[in-house]
Amino acid sequence: MSSEILTGILGKRYKLQSSEKFDEYMKALGVGMVTRKMGSSVSPVVELTEKDGLYILKTSSAFKNTEIKFKLDEEFDEETVDGRKVKSICTLEGNKLVQVQKGEKGTTIEREFGPTEMKAVRDFRKLLELIIYFSNIHTRHLQ
Repeated sequence: MSSEILTGILGKRYKLQSSEKFDEYMKALGVGMVTRKMGSSVSPVVELTEKDGLYILKTSSAFKNTEIKFKLDEEFDEETVDGRKVKSICTLEGNKLVQVQKGEKGTTIEREFGPTEMKAVRDFRKLLELIIYFSNIHTRHLQ
């Protein structure tokens, strides 16, 4: 992803519009029914920012707020929204931020950013895909 594309993405906020196979995906990860129901009833907002090469990916919702901080191509420790402890690494491939979570239930997340939307595809062991669609709701002006 070139710096020009990154500049167009950083600071934009994307709100969940729809998802495909959310319940099946969370069930495959071992997420309990109550948590799945709560998770499916919220519309999280995702925002990617950067400062001095450190990226911050924030996900905010009425259910739970999460934040991961990372440098591209460097492994980091992460606790997922469903409580799993994983080792993650994020890379850029075109306009996609690809995150590989290594652990007992490894997952790959491809976030494809556009000027007005973001599409996130979560792949659980190449067995089950969750596709989530977000639309841009607000652009912050970065200094």
